[in-house]
Amino acid sequence: MTTTTGPATLTPSIIGQAEKHHTAVLTRALAGTTLDEKQWITLNQTLAAGEPVERSAQIARIAGMTQWNPADVDTALAALLDSGLLRAESGSQVEVTEAGKTLAGKVRTESGVIVAAAYGAVAPADLATAARVLATITARMAEELARA
Repeated sequence: MTTTTGPATLTPSIIGQAEKHHTAVLTRALAGTTLDEKQWITLNQTLAAGEPVERSAQIARIAGMTQWNPADVDTALAALLDSGLLRAESGSQVEVTEAGKTLAGKVRTESGVIVAAAYGAVAPADLATAARVLATITARMAEELARA
């Protein structure tokens, strides 16, 4: 009988593996859509705003959150506008269309089954601790990257 024990401590390798698995789940859910990861995150974050958002501020926010080049986020946003998943509002604001909301719901439902099962295997208190630890690590890395 083989028993599996968890790692002794959190490492960049463990974080990287978790991130790669999250990406694989998302890739599976995006199969058959026209979206890539950058477009999905841009759509999802625009939807999360719950109201029209100023385009340049949204690009800057997503670029900061992901560490992507703002031009790449702008390209993703432009593709979403071209596909009709986002629409331009008055001035320089953008918002998610009904088609964008429908597609986001489909992707969330498909990926959510796998994610819920994985996260459901962990005690809520442990998830809360992991969230605090990862938020702290991310904030410290962001500070270091800002210094460069």
